[in-house]
Amino acid sequence: MIGTDPRVTTSPMHAPGTDWELRTFLELGALPTAVPCARLHTRQVLWEWHLDALSETAELIVSELVTNAVHASTGLTGSRRAGRWVPGTPPVRFWLASDRQRVLIQVGDASDRHPALQHTGPDAESGRGLLLVESLSAEWGSYLPERSSGKIVWAIVTE
Repeated sequence: MIGTDPRVTTSPMHAPGTDWELRTFLELGALPTAVPCARLHTRQVLWEWHLDALSETAELIVSELVTNAVHASTGLTGSRRAGRWVPGTPPVRFWLASDRQRVLIQVGDASDRHPALQHTGPDAESGRGLLLVESLSAEWGSYLPERSSGKIVWAIVTE
């Protein structure tokens, strides 16, 4: 629920990095192959931006967030983008931005369900992704995009 978790905001203007100089964007199919594509893109872009030292951590976070977005998109038959209804399985959107010291990772999907930390038992085989994101990132959260369905989950990576 919005308002009960400080990481959930209602506007992209509350998300950090909205004016950072370096930017890249991919729109991926909501398929398992989206995860390695996003990881490879992250590695290559951070190398190009001379931020190789952040690559390993950023790739792990990207893997978790894109995996969650692919799972969240399962079963959806359409989405609202820029105020228009678009039929079909919605894509997973993926952005990287940097101010040359930090990297902002944003992953969007069409599910309106905000991410929530799960407290899993030691034998659980899944459910630890956001705990990993929380422990590896300087901060993370989510917000609702304007005039579109779904949410965008973000994380900031620093040295």
